[in-house]
Amino acid sequence: MVYNRSIYLTGILVIFFLSTCSTDEERQLTWYKGNLHTHTYWSDGDEFPEMVLDWYKMQGYHFVALSDHNTVAGDEQWVVIQKSPLYETSFQNYLNRFGAEWVNYKTDKGRTQVRLKTFAQYKDKMQGENFLIIPSEEISNYVDKIPVHINATNIQQLIPAPNGNTVAEAMQQSVDAVLKQREQTGVPMFPHINHPNFRWAVTLQDMINLKGECFFEVYNGHFLVNNYGDSARMSTEAMWDKINIAYANKNQPLMNGLATDDSHNYHEFGNAFANAGRGWVMVQAEKLDAASLINAMEAGRFYSSTGVILTALEVEDRELKVKIATEKEVNYTIEFIGVLKNESEPKILKTVNGSEGGFTLTDEYLFVRSKITSSRIKTNPFQEGDYEMAWTQPVSIK
Repeated sequence: MVYNRSIYLTGILVIFFLSTCSTDEERQLTWYKGNLHTHTYWSDGDEFPEMVLDWYKMQGYHFVALSDHNTVAGDEQWVVIQKSPLYETSFQNYLNRFGAEWVNYKTDKGRTQVRLKTFAQYKDKMQGENFLIIPSEEISNYVDKIPVHINATNIQQLIPAPNGNTVAEAMQQSVDAVLKQREQTGVPMFPHINHPNFRWAVTLQDMINLKGECFFEVYNGHFLVNNYGDSARMSTEAMWDKINIAYANKNQPLMNGLATDDSHNYHEFGNAFANAGRGWVMVQAEKLDAASLINAMEAGRFYSSTGVILTALEVEDRELKVKIATEKEVNYTIEFIGVLKNESEPKILKTVNGSEGGFTLTDEYLFVRSKITSSRIKTNPFQEGDYEMAWTQPVSIK
């Protein structure tokens, strides 16, 4: 698997946030690093779930959601190992790592078949005191050949693919199904919109029209998702501000931006593959369990990153403040981006060239967020030449 150079941070910090989806509170919190969009042999990934989890664990992640398409990995499923040195070696690595007592396999007509471990099995095997595995599903369907994908984090039961006649209907059906399961079970969980520009599937208006959705992927590490848009279509970051202009004007909770891997490929590396380690979230929570992480994220107590790490992130006395964990010979630019009330376009309100900065919010703004760009080129990036970055969540005065 590809090695991820970037560091992670654990520590204690007292912070006060203006919430987007929850109540304002002041707490002592700990940083936790995690990825919420990951694939394995259970759908269209090319590695065993234990090996994927082992990689994230070794790279210092604290939590991972394996979000395979339309499954919660609870039934019996076998995978046939591709007849190639790459994948045959991969199987041997799996067998060597976990042993013949754990790996259930057979050979038929010269082909190796391996029984995949269920969620309950690999969770029991891989989860530990400092590593949490969150049940997840990528609820997936097509509407007139257009892919509609919504992740469900901390799902307790499988949600069938939607059957809406339009992309917007199908998205809303999936969101509603997750929220209904949350209400019925009493277990914290949330839906999030995956890679809206994948095959240009989800429009800005589709997302503006959604009810009950507070999360989408502003950054996705899969090489086919068009994060940056093109000459005719906007980037996911531009979408983010447009969504929140509409939401704020409707007094609807603001949309939070996630960074995820959407990893599928664990043996071949480069910007033609969907590799692990490209994007993640850093969450400030009371403890490492799904409920605490989700509560923190719904309160906006997290940021998204492709490499930049923060040592401080707070909103106190109406000032949004960030402080960066600096590295030698690396420069940082902090942009505070916001929208004035009665205006329809975001603007850069303030730029700081340095390791820390702040912006004072007033009630004249619909919302303000920050974007941090490093001078370091990212290793194994989504697109050649990408710099390491981070995004904080939008905040407002109400």
